[in-house]
Amino acid sequence: MKLGIVGLPNAGKSTLWSAMMQKAAEASNYPFCTIDPNVGRVPVPDERLGKLNEIYNAKSVVPAAVEMVDIAGLVKGASQGEGMGNQFLSHIREVDAIVHVVRCFDDENVVHVQATVDPMRDVETINLELIFADLEMLERRLEKVAKTARTDKSFKREEEILTSIKAALEDGKPARSLTWEDADDLKLVESFTLITQKPMLYAANISESDIENGEENNAAVKALSEFAKSEGSRLFVSCAKLESEIATLEPEEKEMFLADLGIAESGLDRLISAGYEILGLISFLTAGPKEVRAWTVRRNSKAPQAAGKIHSDLERGFIRAEVVAYEDLIAAGTYAAAKEKGQVRIEGKEYIVKDGDVLLIRFNV
Repeated sequence: MKLGIVGLPNAGKSTLWSAMMQKAAEASNYPFCTIDPNVGRVPVPDERLGKLNEIYNAKSVVPAAVEMVDIAGLVKGASQGEGMGNQFLSHIREVDAIVHVVRCFDDENVVHVQATVDPMRDVETINLELIFADLEMLERRLEKVAKTARTDKSFKREEEILTSIKAALEDGKPARSLTWEDADDLKLVESFTLITQKPMLYAANISESDIENGEENNAAVKALSEFAKSEGSRLFVSCAKLESEIATLEPEEKEMFLADLGIAESGLDRLISAGYEILGLISFLTAGPKEVRAWTVRRNSKAPQAAGKIHSDLERGFIRAEVVAYEDLIAAGTYAAAKEKGQVRIEGKEYIVKDGDVLLIRFNV
């Protein structure tokens, strides 16, 4: 999973990125502190791996990973070159989803590029810049495709799709507001790498006092939550400053600190869960004496597609998969015991992989 982080300068993007990555990124009280994008990978917390390793005592344990790209703060007019310009938007065209950090706190010591804190205005500013950036790229493509379609009818459908998306963007709607029933149409749309086609996860950056008083009492968070629901997006609430403090603690200290605050999970855990949900992702597992590992696939993926995540040869030469549910394997204590109980199933090419499946792929190339 690859996430791109956007937002206005001083919204807390780089602070949040640093906390999630547990390493430093430049973050200062002035706009455009981030120039080069911050890129980092972080393991996906999954306690199932540790439990499996108690059975296999593997040489290595490899969790799934999330990559986060934090780009320079965007301002009004960014798509036309204002601020740091739209050159940085290219860094997030290849991500799977967008994390839009929105400042939902007042602090006279942290400057705001528009002088006042107004989360919904800020959301509109960023969303319009993303739309303008997509519109500029799409218009260039449409011009070429329309010209080609005059002599080559195979480009006619692409011209129609581009025209529909252009109309939506000009109406101030993101490309993801359109739905495509045909799989070939969707594949074509995805090839455009439009930023506004990507799922959006809004990250409300609140103050430490909001944590104490209850985030539900923050009017900006309420408004942002309703807006996110209206466009089918998700809201993630976090205090970037607090998360950066939590990131420096040892695991046991972190657990105690979160418990004192009445928080069940760290911001990283909640962000990853929200990202998996909005992208429709699950994790399946492989286990053996050499390696215990988690793999990320789209929900409803078939067994050969899951095998392809491990290696392309496994998908190409797929014969069958031996499948046991994680809970059954742990309860049985060993793979052999699970097999004796009839909990290891033989599944073919049409099997839909489920979250927590432990797979052993049989293949022949």
